[in-house]
Amino acid sequence: MVVIVKSAPDTTDGKRGVKLARDMAADIVLLQNGVYFAQRERLEGFCGTVYALDDDIRLRGLREDEIERDVRRLDYGGFVDLAAGEEKVIGIF
Repeated sequence: MVVIVKSAPDTTDGKRGVKLARDMAADIVLLQNGVYFAQRERLEGFCGTVYALDDDIRLRGLREDEIERDVRRLDYGGFVDLAAGEEKVIGIF
């Protein structure tokens, strides 16, 4: 299962999406302002795989040294393939 989060870390929806992914041992895909969760120490202790849309990281001016090294970057096509290959996809907006 994968949880899609597009809201920033300081929002209720963003926090809810990450908590849901933690509680369900799901992977997480970060889009739009959700990519700020990819910054160091924002997802400390998260056990699933973290994916982030590369274009959204670049559009928000996040530097490579700000991003956790375990975050897997995706282009849009990779995101579509990932979502299509999952049994369940939950979007938290």
